[in-house]
Amino acid sequence: DTVDNLKGCLKVFADLMARLTCNRERMRAAARQGFATATDLADYLVRRGVPFRDAHEVVAHAVKTAQAAGVDLSELPLETLQSFDARITADVFTPLSLEGSMNERNTLGGTSPTQVSAQIARHRARLA
Repeated sequence: DTVDNLKGCLKVFADLMARLTCNRERMRAAARQGFATATDLADYLVRRGVPFRDAHEVVAHAVKTAQAAGVDLSELPLETLQSFDARITADVFTPLSLEGSMNERNTLGGTSPTQVSAQIARHRARLA
């Protein structure tokens, strides 16, 4: 009985996924809310030798400034970001972009397109 219930649920889920459509612009706008790339800014600073506790403080100032301005971290001017830490350079905008943030996580189970594609292929094969 449990196996039949599970098979029925999988069938419903498979039918649902086959008809799923995504509104890319709404998804992009939603992903930019809540300062999702704040961790990427901290990681960026740590890679430049900033101790994590200091990077955390820099990010807090950057988020507070972006929030007050009503913008995303990636929309803060370089000069503003540099006012929090001089080690920030123009390359900071790569990890602060949604694409850059996703690509930073190219590990098993990560958000990079490579990893997501691998997981999709794995689960399709498993469900086939």
